[in-house]
Amino acid sequence: MASKKATHQQTKQLNRDLVLKLIFDHETISRAEVARLTKLTRATVSEIVTGLMEEGLVEEIGYGESIGGKAPILLSLVADSRYLIGLNLAKDKFVGAVVNLRGQIKEMLEFPVNERDGVQALQLVYQMLDQLTAKGWKPLVGIGIGTPGLVNTREGVVVNAVNLDWQDLPLAQLLEARYRLPVSILNDSQATAIGEFVYGQDHPADSNLIVITVKHGIGAGILIHGRLFQGDGGGAGEIGHVVVQEDGALCRCGNRGCLETIASAHAVVRRARALAGEYPQSPLAQNPAAGLAEIEAAWRAGDALAQRVMSDAAQYLGGAIAALVGVLNIQKIVLTGDLACFGAPWLEQVRAAAARVSLRRLAQQTTLDFGLLDIQACILGASAFMLLENYDLLFIKTND
Repeated sequence: MASKKATHQQTKQLNRDLVLKLIFDHETISRAEVARLTKLTRATVSEIVTGLMEEGLVEEIGYGESIGGKAPILLSLVADSRYLIGLNLAKDKFVGAVVNLRGQIKEMLEFPVNERDGVQALQLVYQMLDQLTAKGWKPLVGIGIGTPGLVNTREGVVVNAVNLDWQDLPLAQLLEARYRLPVSILNDSQATAIGEFVYGQDHPADSNLIVITVKHGIGAGILIHGRLFQGDGGGAGEIGHVVVQEDGALCRCGNRGCLETIASAHAVVRRARALAGEYPQSPLAQNPAAGLAEIEAAWRAGDALAQRVMSDAAQYLGGAIAALVGVLNIQKIVLTGDLACFGAPWLEQVRAAAARVSLRRLAQQTTLDFGLLDIQACILGASAFMLLENYDLLFIKTND
């Protein structure tokens, strides 16, 4: 009898989640359309919708067009019925926001990071969350965090984040104990991929996508049939630490010649400074403190040093993309991060480099575009990941 009860409860929950997902995926939808798409009976759909309305998650917002007979009543998600917190723990600054169920940012904070050890970095996370949780956005149902480094998402542990000086940090456990909210932790490139998938361009819910983030480091987030693929150890997409130059520059991971050492934003700046002596006429040679903005300006003006550095970055990044295409044959790839400021001409260099070393047919089927959400993608993805994994969060009474 207990087993039958459990099975019945599981079926009810599965049906509820099917209905809720459809309402999430549509701005408006009728009960009849929900029943048609889920293949549930109209009675079952009506019962589920009634429960969702009682929870304050769904509302009726008017009538749709009639196709013969009574006009259908349209349903919509109540965007501000629940809130989540998303954090992006970037190298130069931590950014946090309160986000509603439609991915609308209600409040955002930015804290500069500067040089901090692991304890100080953790204290900064506490400081940011203390402020965000005190803002009065209720009910808060969870905290999602995108962090650099290798992450064990299942255990909520940051295995190794060099920039933050974290090793085997049980971050989810620490935050859950402090804030009494569910917490999920994932790699920032993976969080960015989810953000672009859910809130960026129009990606069908069951489609595939690779999002490559190029910042201080380089990482890829991979979605297969609409679900994040993390690999057996959580490190899927760590393309930044694949060696592409046997005798290349020393990488922060300890190896030499990783992709990050030649194609990341940090590498572009470092190489421009290191090669400046070979280009005495370059404006970059006359500015020892030249950063990415100065390199971009010089590149657009046709400066030879900037052209060399950016061309090398494009060649090696294109090669990494070709490898991903060859292994996964995912046809839609999005590039995001600091180097997006170089725009379409540079993206075309990356695209051409990938095509040169890819199987021609696969290259022809692959699209490469810039992302749309910039720094917000990681925040939105970190918060959305919680709901993609578990709608139960919406029904847990927390701090309301």
